[in-house]
Amino acid sequence: MRVLVVGSGAREHALCWSLAASPLVKTVHCAPGNAGIARDAELVPIAADAVDELVAYARSERIDLVVVGPERPLVLGLVDRLADAGIRAIGPTAAAARLEGSKAFTKALCARHGIPTAAFRVFEAKERAAARAHVAAQAMPVVVKADGLAAGKGVTVAATVEEALAAVDAAFDGAFGEAGARIVVEEFLEGEEASLFALCDGRDALLLGTAQDHKRAFDGDRGPNTGGMGACSPAPPLTPALVERAMDEIVRPTLAAMASEGTPFSGILYAGLMIGRAGPRLVEYNVRMGDPECQVVLPRLMTDLGQLLLGAADGMLRRMSARFYPRHTLGVVLATRGYPGPVERGSELRGLEAAEACEDVLLFHAATRRQGGRWLADGGRVLTVVGSGASLAEARARAYAAVDRIDWPEGFCRRDIGARALGAAADRSRVG
Repeated sequence: MRVLVVGSGAREHALCWSLAASPLVKTVHCAPGNAGIARDAELVPIAADAVDELVAYARSERIDLVVVGPERPLVLGLVDRLADAGIRAIGPTAAAARLEGSKAFTKALCARHGIPTAAFRVFEAKERAAARAHVAAQAMPVVVKADGLAAGKGVTVAATVEEALAAVDAAFDGAFGEAGARIVVEEFLEGEEASLFALCDGRDALLLGTAQDHKRAFDGDRGPNTGGMGACSPAPPLTPALVERAMDEIVRPTLAAMASEGTPFSGILYAGLMIGRAGPRLVEYNVRMGDPECQVVLPRLMTDLGQLLLGAADGMLRRMSARFYPRHTLGVVLATRGYPGPVERGSELRGLEAAEACEDVLLFHAATRRQGGRWLADGGRVLTVVGSGASLAEARARAYAAVDRIDWPEGFCRRDIGARALGAAADRSRVG
């Protein structure tokens, strides 16, 4: 099987790495990829959102399966176009991708079908006064979200009325472009966040794993929100019983709801969950693997990823199962100083080979390039360093031991990935 992975980040590197190990996969191509991915796949110089070019390439190279990493090409209809060309793909149609592309769509779907989520109201730009009045009447904190895709920057958890009003005005004044022309104002959910990933074929869902992300830029969950500064898997808050509840009460009802409304969902469904006293509730959906969650989920997957994806593409998940290594993984993101704001490109990373030589460690590249035998940073989030171990503490120790071998003064990372989960585990141990 010839596989094309679309995207250029560490998520796509993890996908290429996993697929390259599949006995079913003859060659892996990645468009556009990065220098680190080149060790596991053949790079294709086509942008991830260049839909026409991607379809033409898949046709000319006789690609058997396309795996779409980022959300934008999905919302643009890449899977629809590939289907028209007779090429199988992992990802939803543009209509089904609205689960991520429009928060208002997802909230309305949940309301119609009784899927547990936060209470909400939706406002258009012309309803600014009503939105401001609604926000002012709410108990704080409250959550204000741009409806569309805003590169992870369209969500404000406002602790005060003033913050909430500023978020409403920022969205309607164009801070997020067209994504903010409509907003969702929703109840703040108490609890602990976690992510669940399910492979879907339009009818059935198969658990791929769970993870807990660390969104804030700096230690102690301080600083601006980012695309993710690290993650661990399995997600500490999600017990096996809670995972099954989330599948039964949220994921499977969503699949049934989408199918009943004529937009069946196929691909990878990423459920962002809040785990509170009443059990799991849906925060929001993404329609692809997360980043950095993908980098810690896939190394725990024992079942051949190529086989699972092929089964999903062929509607055969009902006859399949997934197995996982009984290990923990923890990933630390290394980013260029200044991220998530503007960054300077071209600084050199030394010691990557020494880091990779550490026991049970993987390096997934997000934004690197090679020049004269040197590794150079080429963006904001640059690497994810993943450690694996029999316990979360062991995985964490291995990840940070590898991080400490990398010489990169122009970069930074959080030093507390997984620390809160380990503290909670210790607290539970003392209580018990």
